[in-house]
Amino acid sequence: MFKTLLKQLSPAGERGRLSILIFHRVLPERDPIFPGEVDAAAFDAICGWMKAWCNVLPLDVAVQKLKERSLPERAAAITFDDGYADNRTVALPILARHGLTSTFFIATDFLDGGRMWNDTVIESVRLCQSPQLDLTQLAKRDGSGHLGSHTIDTPEAKRQAIEHIIGQIKYLPVLERHLLTEKIADCAAVKPPVDLMMTSQQVRELRDAGMQIGAHTRSHPILAKLEADAAYAEIAQSQRFLESVLGERVGLFAYPNGKPGTDYIPESVRIVRELGFDAAVSTTKGAADAGTDLFQIPRFTPWDRSRLKFGARFADNLWRA
Repeated sequence: MFKTLLKQLSPAGERGRLSILIFHRVLPERDPIFPGEVDAAAFDAICGWMKAWCNVLPLDVAVQKLKERSLPERAAAITFDDGYADNRTVALPILARHGLTSTFFIATDFLDGGRMWNDTVIESVRLCQSPQLDLTQLAKRDGSGHLGSHTIDTPEAKRQAIEHIIGQIKYLPVLERHLLTEKIADCAAVKPPVDLMMTSQQVRELRDAGMQIGAHTRSHPILAKLEADAAYAEIAQSQRFLESVLGERVGLFAYPNGKPGTDYIPESVRIVRELGFDAAVSTTKGAADAGTDLFQIPRFTPWDRSRLKFGARFADNLWRA
């Protein structure tokens, strides 16, 4: 049923459309704090559906065919953002088993023992042994208020606390955000893990297994809030670092967070073009067609765990596009 429907919504050739799925982590098993996050069982099911319904292409091939207006029917690509270690240890074997390829966009500062700021928050709350986490002493530099006190005695309470804290600090300057998250870990009396992200060797292993590697800035900043020189450095240095790790050109880029106007701006797009990338992806819902800006390609992932609901939302995204 879905294969026929997707053929109608995503025909071959001139009217072709490209659906790109976006993931971040594939957990070994379901997380009680974030039960909706993709785990190995869910990702295995998704890969099976994609294999049955779609023509899954490497992203660079898909972009070239989109440009040439020669996409196959039911064209799709799979992507991952950030560079989590479970991309290599959990996702790669599943992709290989289904004969699928993916592009992995890497925030390079976090390789080899680094940690993303949001994971410092998540793991601080997760590992905190107290039922209450008091952050009232932590005020933001702009004077807009403290981070509050949170009851964290259940998985649901931990999730709510994490979402509130992340929402409070997400758009702060990179350094201030980093310093605040380290203070949160101190308040929680926690030393967050240092093995959540990939090593450089694991990035090479992904490439050697037939996967593609793309750039995702150095420190995952909100590009829209950076001066042009700082944004240029973030993008260019991540590209150069990955090229040195892989010994080959890196031509694909993903904007951190990825919402146009909020997370990146036309200046960000100009920089990506200037640096010679072939294409860049956002997190705008929809599917790409012949008229899509190749430096602002949309991505979307249905969050449903059932085959019927996942397929229906996948088709709906194409239809709305």
